[in-house]
Amino acid sequence: MSDARYPVPKGVHRVEQVIDRSRFLCTVARASSPEDAQTFIRSINVEFPDATHNCWAYVVGPPGSTDRIGMSDDGEPHGTAGRPMLTVLQHCGIGEIVAVVTRYYGGTKLGTGGLVKAYGGAVQEALLLLPTELRVDSVIATFRVSYAHIGAVQQLLLTLQAEVEHQTFDVEATFAVKLPRSELPALRAQLQNMTRGALAPIELA
Repeated sequence: MSDARYPVPKGVHRVEQVIDRSRFLCTVARASSPEDAQTFIRSINVEFPDATHNCWAYVVGPPGSTDRIGMSDDGEPHGTAGRPMLTVLQHCGIGEIVAVVTRYYGGTKLGTGGLVKAYGGAVQEALLLLPTELRVDSVIATFRVSYAHIGAVQQLLLTLQAEVEHQTFDVEATFAVKLPRSELPALRAQLQNMTRGALAPIELA
C-alpha cells in the first residue's frame, strides 16, 4: 500500500445551476471504494426519484487514477454526461471522489455539445468550493514496553502524529496506536533505542 497523501472530499457538497430551464444539481462526496461510490449514488437516486436523470462518475484512488473508475449517462445520449463528468474528476487533483449530477428537464433540448458542457460544467462548479482534507495512509501498530518507558513513549507518539487507539497495563504496558505509515520506521527505531534492543516485534493491522 502506498504512503501517498492527497486531498479528498470532506463531507458532502452540492451546487445547483439552471441552464435553459433545466435544473442541474451536482452532489459530490468521498468514496474510498467502488462500493462506497455505488452506495452514495443509490442514496441520490432515493433522494431525487423524480429526476429526469441522475448521471454519475467516480474515481476511487489517488487523483487521476484510472484503475477503479465508473460512470453512467443514466439515459442521456451516450457520452454526453458520465464521460465529461469523469474527465473533470480525473483532472481535478482530488482523489477518492464521486459526483452525481441530477437533472430536471426544463423543456429545452441542449443538444450533444450542450449536454457535455452542462454536465462537465456542473462538476467543475461543484469543485470550486468543495471542502477537502488530506488523506493520509495510516496503520495501527501494537507494541509492549515496560512501565519505566511509558512517559518516553507518550512523548514519542506526540512527535510522530500518533493517536492512541487502545492501551492496557498488565505485566507490561501495551499500546495500540494509529500513525502515518511513513512514520513507522521512526517508531521502530526510537522504540528499539529506548528499550536498548529488547523491543518485541511490533504487530501491524
